[in-house]
Amino acid sequence: MTSRQIALKIAGFASDKKAEDIVILDMKDVANFCDCFVICSGNNDRQVRAIADNILDEMKKKGLPISYKTGLKSADWIVLDAGDVVCHIFQKQLREFYNLEHLWQEAEQIPYTD
Repeated sequence: MTSRQIALKIAGFASDKKAEDIVILDMKDVANFCDCFVICSGNNDRQVRAIADNILDEMKKKGLPISYKTGLKSADWIVLDAGDVVCHIFQKQLREFYNLEHLWQEAEQIPYTD
């Protein structure tokens, strides 16, 4: 499975739990640590945690390991590292503050619709 396909799967798993503003960035030309970012938002800590839990469960079912995860306890910004794909799940106000889409504005967006 390609990193783009994994990113699209992760976006779908996030969407299953009503994640908002899902963006996939192709990072191959702008970073050397991953191929794609998946960025999405939840309305509160419970929803952010539910999104992350669903991604973790579904990735495990597909045999696609998440090698690193952080932020699950506070659930304001959770990062899940699937190797070539890194998923960022934010509460809305933190996403606006860190604005990863602007920080990595050179990265091309990969089209995704729910």
